[in-house]
Amino acid sequence: MSKIVLVGASGNVGGAILSEAVARGHDVTAVTRGIAPFDAPAGVSSVTADVLDSEAVRSFAAGADVVISAYKAPHGAQQEPAAFLAAAKSLVAALRELGDAAPRLIVVGGAGSLEVAPGVSLLDSGGIPEQFREWAGGHVAELDYLRTVQDVDWAYLSPSPGFGPGERTANFRVGGDALLVGADGKSAISVPDYAVAIIDEVEQQRHSRQRFTVGY
Repeated sequence: MSKIVLVGASGNVGGAILSEAVARGHDVTAVTRGIAPFDAPAGVSSVTADVLDSEAVRSFAAGADVVISAYKAPHGAQQEPAAFLAAAKSLVAALRELGDAAPRLIVVGGAGSLEVAPGVSLLDSGGIPEQFREWAGGHVAELDYLRTVQDVDWAYLSPSPGFGPGERTANFRVGGDALLVGADGKSAISVPDYAVAIIDEVEQQRHSRQRFTVGY
Protein backbone atom coordinates (compact mmCIF):
# COMPACT_ATOMS: atom_id res chain seq x y z
CA MET A 1 0.00 0.00 0.00
CA SER A 2 1.25 3.45 -0.95
CA LYS A 3 0.34 6.79 0.56
CA ILE A 4 -0.94 8.80 -2.40
CA VAL A 5 -1.79 12.48 -2.62
CA LEU A 6 -4.04 13.10 -5.63
CA VAL A 7 -4.30 16.65 -6.92
CA GLY A 8 -7.41 17.30 -9.00
CA ALA A 9 -9.36 14.42 -7.50
CA SER A 10 -12.72 15.98 -8.37
CA GLY A 11 -12.13 16.02 -12.14
CA ASN A 12 -13.09 13.32 -14.62
CA VAL A 13 -9.60 11.87 -14.89
CA GLY A 14 -8.77 12.54 -11.24
CA GLY A 15 -11.97 10.81 -10.17
CA ALA A 16 -11.10 7.71 -12.18
CA ILE A 17 -7.62 7.64 -10.66
CA LEU A 18 -9.14 8.05 -7.20
CA SER A 19 -11.49 5.10 -7.76
CA GLU A 20 -8.67 2.89 -9.07
CA ALA A 21 -6.36 3.77 -6.18
CA VAL A 22 -9.03 3.09 -3.57
CA ALA A 23 -10.02 -0.20 -5.22
CA ARG A 24 -6.41 -1.36 -4.94
CA GLY A 25 -6.21 -0.52 -1.26
CA HIS A 26 -4.00 2.56 -1.34
CA ASP A 27 -4.15 5.32 1.27
CA VAL A 28 -5.36 8.39 -0.64
CA THR A 29 -5.59 12.07 0.22
CA ALA A 30 -7.72 13.94 -2.31
CA VAL A 31 -6.76 17.55 -3.04
CA THR A 32 -9.30 19.90 -4.62
CA ARG A 33 -9.64 23.65 -4.99
CA GLY A 34 -12.95 23.55 -3.16
CA ILE A 35 -14.78 25.41 -5.92
CA ALA A 36 -17.33 22.63 -6.43
CA PRO A 37 -18.72 20.23 -3.81
CA PHE A 38 -16.62 17.11 -3.37
CA ASP A 39 -17.67 14.08 -1.38
CA ALA A 40 -14.62 12.00 -0.58
CA PRO A 41 -15.21 8.23 -0.64
CA ALA A 42 -15.08 6.39 2.65
CA GLY A 43 -11.53 6.16 3.93
CA VAL A 44 -10.24 8.98 1.73
CA SER A 45 -8.95 12.16 3.35
CA SER A 46 -9.78 15.46 1.68
CA VAL A 47 -7.75 18.68 1.54
CA THR A 48 -8.70 22.01 -0.01
CA ALA A 49 -5.67 23.74 -1.46
CA ASP A 50 -4.32 25.59 -4.49
CA VAL A 51 -1.58 23.63 -6.26
CA LEU A 52 -0.06 26.93 -7.39
CA ASP A 53 0.76 27.65 -3.74
CA SER A 54 4.01 25.74 -3.23
CA GLU A 55 3.80 26.15 0.55
CA ALA A 56 0.41 24.41 0.53
CA VAL A 57 1.83 21.69 -1.71
CA ARG A 58 4.71 21.12 0.67
CA SER A 59 2.26 20.75 3.52
CA PHE A 60 -0.01 18.17 1.92
CA ALA A 61 2.83 16.29 0.19
CA ALA A 62 4.90 15.75 3.36
CA GLY A 63 4.92 12.09 4.32
CA ALA A 64 3.41 10.84 1.05
CA ASP A 65 4.99 8.20 -1.17
CA VAL A 66 3.71 9.75 -4.38
CA VAL A 67 1.91 12.87 -5.55
CA ILE A 68 -0.28 12.42 -8.61
CA SER A 69 -1.17 15.64 -10.39
CA ALA A 70 -4.38 15.53 -12.41
CA TYR A 71 -4.37 19.32 -12.34
CA LYS A 72 -6.80 21.08 -14.64
CA ALA A 73 -6.63 24.79 -15.29
CA PRO A 74 -9.47 26.76 -13.67
CA HIS A 75 -12.58 27.46 -15.71
CA GLY A 76 -11.86 30.29 -18.10
CA ALA A 77 -8.14 29.54 -18.21
CA GLN A 78 -8.24 26.16 -19.91
CA GLN A 79 -6.51 27.48 -23.02
CA GLU A 80 -3.69 29.08 -21.04
CA PRO A 81 -0.41 27.17 -21.51
CA ALA A 82 1.06 28.96 -18.49
CA ALA A 83 -1.41 27.28 -16.12
CA PHE A 84 -0.01 23.78 -16.61
CA LEU A 85 3.59 24.96 -16.51
CA ALA A 86 2.95 26.98 -13.35
CA ALA A 87 1.44 23.93 -11.64
CA ALA A 88 4.43 21.76 -12.54
CA LYS A 89 6.86 24.37 -11.26
CA SER A 90 4.95 24.77 -8.00
CA LEU A 91 4.89 21.02 -7.42
CA VAL A 92 8.58 20.60 -8.14
CA ALA A 93 9.55 23.58 -5.96
CA ALA A 94 7.62 22.15 -3.02
CA LEU A 95 9.01 18.64 -3.44
CA ARG A 96 12.54 19.99 -3.65
CA GLU A 97 12.08 21.58 -0.25
CA LEU A 98 11.20 18.16 1.20
CA GLY A 99 14.64 16.90 0.18
CA ASP A 100 15.34 13.20 0.58
CA ALA A 101 11.85 12.68 2.01
CA ALA A 102 10.17 13.99 -1.15
CA PRO A 103 7.55 11.73 -2.74
CA ARG A 104 7.58 10.79 -6.39
CA LEU A 105 5.59 12.97 -8.77
CA ILE A 106 3.37 11.48 -11.47
CA VAL A 107 1.78 13.97 -13.86
CA VAL A 108 -1.33 13.47 -15.97
CA GLY A 109 -0.09 14.84 -19.27
CA GLY A 110 -1.27 15.52 -22.79
CA ALA A 111 -0.95 13.77 -26.12
CA GLY A 112 0.33 16.67 -28.20
CA SER A 113 4.01 15.98 -27.53
CA LEU A 114 3.82 12.34 -28.68
CA GLU A 115 5.87 11.71 -31.81
CA VAL A 116 4.15 10.71 -35.06
CA ALA A 117 7.61 10.40 -36.65
CA PRO A 118 11.10 10.79 -35.18
CA GLY A 119 11.36 14.37 -33.96
CA VAL A 120 7.85 15.31 -35.18
CA SER A 121 5.19 15.77 -32.51
CA LEU A 122 1.47 15.30 -32.96
CA LEU A 123 1.05 19.02 -32.23
CA ASP A 124 3.62 20.05 -34.83
CA SER A 125 2.11 17.71 -37.43
CA GLY A 126 -1.24 19.47 -37.26
CA GLY A 127 -2.88 16.46 -35.64
CA ILE A 128 -4.47 18.53 -32.85
CA PRO A 129 -7.70 20.43 -33.67
CA GLU A 130 -7.25 24.19 -33.65
CA GLN A 131 -9.47 24.74 -30.60
CA PHE A 132 -7.23 22.49 -28.51
CA ARG A 133 -3.82 23.61 -29.74
CA GLU A 134 -3.14 26.13 -26.97
CA TRP A 135 -4.23 23.60 -24.34
CA ALA A 136 -1.97 20.96 -25.91
CA GLY A 137 0.87 23.46 -26.04
CA GLY A 138 0.51 23.99 -22.31
CA HIS A 139 1.11 20.30 -21.71
CA VAL A 140 4.11 20.36 -24.06
CA ALA A 141 5.63 23.20 -22.02
CA GLU A 142 4.94 21.24 -18.84
CA LEU A 143 6.80 18.19 -20.17
CA ASP A 144 9.67 20.31 -21.51
CA TYR A 145 10.10 21.76 -18.04
CA LEU A 146 9.98 18.41 -16.27
CA ARG A 147 12.70 17.12 -18.57
CA THR A 148 15.03 19.72 -17.04
CA VAL A 149 14.33 18.43 -13.51
CA GLN A 150 16.94 15.99 -12.22
CA ASP A 151 16.54 16.32 -8.45
CA VAL A 152 12.90 15.19 -8.17
CA ASP A 153 11.74 11.74 -9.28
CA TRP A 154 8.91 12.34 -11.76
CA ALA A 155 6.97 10.47 -14.43
CA TYR A 156 4.65 11.94 -17.07
CA LEU A 157 1.89 9.87 -18.65
CA SER A 158 0.58 10.97 -22.03
CA PRO A 159 -2.75 9.46 -23.03
CA SER A 160 -3.45 8.53 -26.62
CA PRO A 161 -5.30 11.38 -28.37
CA GLY A 162 -8.56 9.41 -28.43
CA PHE A 163 -9.02 9.86 -24.68
CA GLY A 164 -12.45 9.67 -23.14
CA PRO A 165 -15.14 7.57 -21.49
CA GLY A 166 -15.02 3.81 -21.90
CA GLU A 167 -14.55 0.49 -20.19
CA ARG A 168 -11.89 -0.60 -17.73
CA THR A 169 -10.20 -3.50 -19.52
CA ALA A 170 -6.69 -3.32 -18.00
CA ASN A 171 -5.60 -4.51 -21.45
CA PHE A 172 -3.48 -1.92 -23.23
CA ARG A 173 0.02 -1.27 -24.51
CA VAL A 174 2.63 0.90 -22.82
CA GLY A 175 5.03 2.94 -24.93
CA GLY A 176 7.53 5.76 -24.70
CA ASP A 177 7.62 8.93 -26.79
CA ALA A 178 5.96 7.54 -29.93
CA LEU A 179 2.22 7.70 -30.59
CA LEU A 180 0.65 4.26 -30.22
CA VAL A 181 -1.69 3.29 -33.05
CA GLY A 182 -3.85 0.16 -32.95
CA ALA A 183 -4.48 -2.35 -35.71
CA ASP A 184 -7.67 -0.44 -36.51
CA GLY A 185 -5.64 2.69 -37.24
CA LYS A 186 -6.92 4.47 -34.15
CA SER A 187 -4.96 5.86 -31.22
CA ALA A 188 -7.11 5.67 -28.11
CA ILE A 189 -7.33 4.87 -24.41
CA SER A 190 -10.30 5.03 -22.06
CA VAL A 191 -10.17 7.17 -18.95
CA PRO A 192 -10.59 4.09 -16.67
CA ASP A 193 -7.70 2.27 -18.37
CA TYR A 194 -5.55 5.40 -18.18
CA ALA A 195 -6.23 5.36 -14.43
CA VAL A 196 -5.11 1.72 -14.32
CA ALA A 197 -1.82 2.76 -15.96
CA ILE A 198 -1.31 5.57 -13.44
CA ILE A 199 -1.73 3.27 -10.44
CA ASP A 200 0.40 0.60 -12.14
CA GLU A 201 3.16 3.22 -12.21
CA VAL A 202 2.62 3.95 -8.52
CA GLU A 203 3.06 0.28 -7.73
CA GLN A 204 5.77 -0.69 -10.22
CA GLN A 205 7.85 2.52 -10.54
CA ARG A 206 9.01 1.72 -14.06
CA HIS A 207 9.48 5.26 -15.41
CA SER A 208 11.89 7.49 -13.52
CA ARG A 209 12.21 10.98 -15.00
CA GLN A 210 10.54 9.74 -18.17
CA ARG A 211 7.45 10.32 -20.23
CA PHE A 212 5.46 7.25 -21.22
CA THR A 213 2.18 6.64 -22.99
CA VAL A 214 -0.62 4.09 -23.10
CA GLY A 215 -2.97 3.00 -25.87
CA TYR A 216 -4.79 0.05 -27.35
